[in-house]
Amino acid sequence: MTLDILAYAAFFLSMALTYAIICLGLNVQWGMTGLFNVGIAAFVAVGAYTSALLTTPPSPDRFGGFELPIFVGWLGAAVTSGLLSWAVGALTIRLRSDYLAIATFGIAVTVQLCMLNLQPLTGGPFGIGFIPRPFAELQDNALAFSLANFAVMAVVVLALYLALEHLAKSPWGRVLRAIREDEMAAQALGKRPIRFRLQAFTLGGAIMGLAGAAQAHFIGFIAPDNYMPILTFQVWAMLIVGGSGNNRGAIAGAILVWGLWALSAAAVSTFVPAEQQARAASLQIVAIGVGLCLMLLWRPRGLFGEVSPLTRLKSLRSAPSKAPSKE
Repeated sequence: MTLDILAYAAFFLSMALTYAIICLGLNVQWGMTGLFNVGIAAFVAVGAYTSALLTTPPSPDRFGGFELPIFVGWLGAAVTSGLLSWAVGALTIRLRSDYLAIATFGIAVTVQLCMLNLQPLTGGPFGIGFIPRPFAELQDNALAFSLANFAVMAVVVLALYLALEHLAKSPWGRVLRAIREDEMAAQALGKRPIRFRLQAFTLGGAIMGLAGAAQAHFIGFIAPDNYMPILTFQVWAMLIVGGSGNNRGAIAGAILVWGLWALSAAAVSTFVPAEQQARAASLQIVAIGVGLCLMLLWRPRGLFGEVSPLTRLKSLRSAPSKAPSKE
């Protein structure tokens, strides 16, 4: 019994860490740069399908099946999603806030339609199966298999976290925050906001593609239904709960919200009759929405939200100055 619980915990954390990678990518776009991307599902899907096509066995029904190593598939997924992000960003990066959101949502719908209709490439609504899983030789031992996958995901998340922390503290990261806070001021100092925003959008999309590849290989099967708009909602909720602008918050929010999603799914399957469970599944979205509202009321900046430099400056200016002591 204890071993089964440990195996499930490792499985749960592995899935949560794949979402943490997506959150880290969104944090580069929104938390560091202020780019409102609601097409997250598209970039995750492109990464998943790219890695699947590169690593699966040959199939007479569709293109791909090159049987390349998994790490090559992950690398290809990041590159392909990064290129798509660059192309989308080059066309839409000059748009602001809600206009950029509408444009990226349109991209997500376009990608989903392509997944459904380009059957010789994507398998259509039936998706792609037989995706190789890391440590497949350990599948007979649930605990060892889950722990091995968890170790891989933990290493990937740690490496991304350290790299992004370094970037955030570098001159490049400081420019991104300056553009987020006051783009005109950054431009007056000789920076080119559009170029930096495009770089951040591309990097964030590449990280999302890597996460899509990791999920595909962890599950072993992908289909268009895996990349519905609900995925975008989940990731945004994770980042808001954890704290926008903070990489630790992105990871913590992913684990917390994924835990709420898993608990609500277990509650539905336990307390709702089988014939009503399809309808009751929407209660998972309600649970996340309620949790998000409570978090915004309790901690508007999230668990580890970044305090804006302008906010710090305003608080210092508004603080009453101490009267000089009389001796």
